[in-house]
Amino acid sequence: MTDFFTGFARRRIETSGAAIHLVTGGSGPPLLLLHGYPETHLMWRKVAPRLAREFTLVIPDLRGYGESSKPAAGAKFENYSKRALARDQVETMAGLGFERFFVAGHDRGARVAHRLALDHPQRALKVALLDIVPTLYRFETIDQKAATQSFHWFFLIQGGGLPERLIGAEPEFFLRHMMGAAARDPNIIEAQAFAEYLRCFKNPETIRATCDDYRAAAGIDLEHDRADKGRRIAPPLLVLWGDKSAQGSGYDVLSVWRERAENARGEAIRSGHFLPEEAPEETGRALRDFFAAH
Repeated sequence: MTDFFTGFARRRIETSGAAIHLVTGGSGPPLLLLHGYPETHLMWRKVAPRLAREFTLVIPDLRGYGESSKPAAGAKFENYSKRALARDQVETMAGLGFERFFVAGHDRGARVAHRLALDHPQRALKVALLDIVPTLYRFETIDQKAATQSFHWFFLIQGGGLPERLIGAEPEFFLRHMMGAAARDPNIIEAQAFAEYLRCFKNPETIRATCDDYRAAAGIDLEHDRADKGRRIAPPLLVLWGDKSAQGSGYDVLSVWRERAENARGEAIRSGHFLPEEAPEETGRALRDFFAAH
């Protein structure tokens, strides 16, 4: 594998539910960075050198993605619930010696970070969520425009192996479509990085596991979110969104999160959906200023 993280070490941590592949580097307070769909830890490659000057970075592949393990879905897809994925990350950080830490997540990783903040508020010192609104809120307020922009939310949850078979027939075409449609500039992902994303994504088990991630989001995650309705995120929260993304153009993102957090701030970034890759300087600066502030 091409080393996109010069000077970082590769590790594999066995948690109670999965084996988590990660890279780690830098120095200072620990900062966990979580990627989204359909990517891997690689999405942080442009931001990591900036943040590693002041933070010890832990950048994993989520369960089901990249080089991390891909367990069976379990009853009600519970093994891909954001609760299970958040537990992976708490145990991973503990395995590295970090009981308390900062966390930033993008897309699916932001949904994991949201659940981590609710289930483990004593672990998360501060939380940054990139380009999402809460899962339950999204499902409860979906309209034709949002459903069209996020068709994959409803495609990937279909049963009977339908999405797996269709994606598996043309994984490169599907991956290019998903990344190109969501980016402000479809050429923002350099060829070398895309080749690495494709290497991981075209694995049939990755396709299956990432569909299970979305199936969990449309089922057991909603059960957990409804049970916690009214609970607010206790750690300080930063919300970032792309001004040209589906989230940024469709929602008052900061207002939505202020109703769900004790202390929330945020800003739009000049970007499409993939903030850390499309606008690494702006994104890195916003994250650095938030996590470094006392």
